[in-house]
Amino acid sequence: MNIIDKALNIFAPGIAAKREQARTEVVRQQAVRKVTNSLIGGVGSNGRGYGKHGASTTKSSMLFWKTPVGDADTDIHQNVPKLRERARDLHMGSDIVAAAHKGLRTNIVGTGLRLNPAFDASYLGLTKEHAETLRSSIQREWALWADTTKCDAAGLNDFYELQGLAFISTLMSGDVFALMPSKPRPWSVYDLKVNLIEADRCATPPDKVNIDRERIQSGVEVDADGMVVAYHFSNRHPGAGGYSLSGSNEWVRVNKYGKRTGRVNVLHLFEAERPGQRRGIPVIAPIIESLKQLSQYTNAELAAAVITSMYTVFITTPADDEGGTPFDGVGMDDEDLDGAEDVPGATGDEIKLGQGAIMRTDPGEDVKFADPTRPNPNYEAFVRAMLKQIAAALELPYEILTKQFTSSYSASRGALLEAWKMYRMRRAWLSKTFCQPIYEEWFVEAVSKGRIDAPGIFDDPAIFAAYTKAEWHGPSQGLLDPTKEVQAAVMRMDNNLSTGTRETAEINGGSWEDNVQQRAYEQTRLKKLGLVQAAPTVVTPSEPSNEGDEDNDDEEGGEQN
Repeated sequence: MNIIDKALNIFAPGIAAKREQARTEVVRQQAVRKVTNSLIGGVGSNGRGYGKHGASTTKSSMLFWKTPVGDADTDIHQNVPKLRERARDLHMGSDIVAAAHKGLRTNIVGTGLRLNPAFDASYLGLTKEHAETLRSSIQREWALWADTTKCDAAGLNDFYELQGLAFISTLMSGDVFALMPSKPRPWSVYDLKVNLIEADRCATPPDKVNIDRERIQSGVEVDADGMVVAYHFSNRHPGAGGYSLSGSNEWVRVNKYGKRTGRVNVLHLFEAERPGQRRGIPVIAPIIESLKQLSQYTNAELAAAVITSMYTVFITTPADDEGGTPFDGVGMDDEDLDGAEDVPGATGDEIKLGQGAIMRTDPGEDVKFADPTRPNPNYEAFVRAMLKQIAAALELPYEILTKQFTSSYSASRGALLEAWKMYRMRRAWLSKTFCQPIYEEWFVEAVSKGRIDAPGIFDDPAIFAAYTKAEWHGPSQGLLDPTKEVQAAVMRMDNNLSTGTRETAEINGGSWEDNVQQRAYEQTRLKKLGLVQAAPTVVTPSEPSNEGDEDNDDEEGGEQN
């Protein structure tokens, strides 16, 4: 007990008692904190486990890193509109973003994912002849719908162009919606139409914003179990002229599944990253800041290069107190300024710059030439380093993003193979979420109208799945060495690791069925005309070749300078 406490005990015993009580409480809390830290490993404050590293709150590098916890609604849904705006702006104004989006669309969708009916003939009990008849019937009827613009509600695109539009819209906006209304139209065999709706039109109606916010978020409505049951769409895009949240806008609630038939009314294309996430984010969302800064840096370098190309000079004049008159450009002849351009922000009496412009100087004036440091020698190296990080975020090799294959054959092939891992994953996603559901809806209409014979299809879901089973093949990845890769394809088929249909589609995007029919016709014609059919070439596995790999070790791991 110190002297203050002793004095208080004599003159103010009540205050002394409170001080002692407070001191006891502090000691108790310190003891509790010490026990708690010992039980949980001292996370953060005690510097144990992750508290010494990623969860540290005392290290200088982590001291100001504040990361509040938010659910998918807080972290994603509330920020999606701004992400969409900026992603689209970069798509329209940044060359590297446009190249990334269009490159992904070209390699993943290309001319479209083509249907290959793969119904389970064994389960359905179909004979070989019946299976061939059904396959031909499906392909013929599907072409009537998918190969024309009659499948599009707007009448602008065929089914394969709709695939590309849906995919690139998903990349830019994060998600896209496809409605499948039945709209009978003249000269159209099938009534099914595909109506693509941009992401912005799906939003929570203003009169429901503050009503049951847990059930309706960003225009997506769920039930008590969290299952999506409906979407809310505006009849106008928020960026359209005259758009008003409370005025002329009309909102429509569309059930995801039909109440009587259970058919899918709305397809929602997006890639979820978190549980509870109902809306998608643009593919460039994590690198928007880097892309914008890179775009600004590129524009600044370009502007600097243009300005310095004008061979700029500076005119210095004596000071006023020495009797000189500062040069103001007054009195110059028009021909002196021929071909010159105004300096940004300059008035009519100020000097103009131009390509090769010559200007007079007054007595006592001097001319000094600018010493430009353009082109910036570090520009290319810096941009290359940034593009490598951007490419990694997009799951693309740097060579694919920039279309620069300056390394060896093996390095280029490795880059292509790495890219195609992502291409195949996204292609499978597109076929499962867009192509297959639409094909099933079309198949139902074709059977209902009697254009395809599929007995028992509505009796059992298993029979329905057996009839509508399909494969979707897109354009091939191309051949760096056709001989090697065709040999590999033949070996895969010989060892039952693949099929002729799959290999044909992946090598050149063709149809194995069409190829064998055409080949049979060609052989028949050759025989009829008395021509000898050349013996088929026997393909044997070749030894690994290092042809084209003459680069040195340094080039094997990177690009040539």
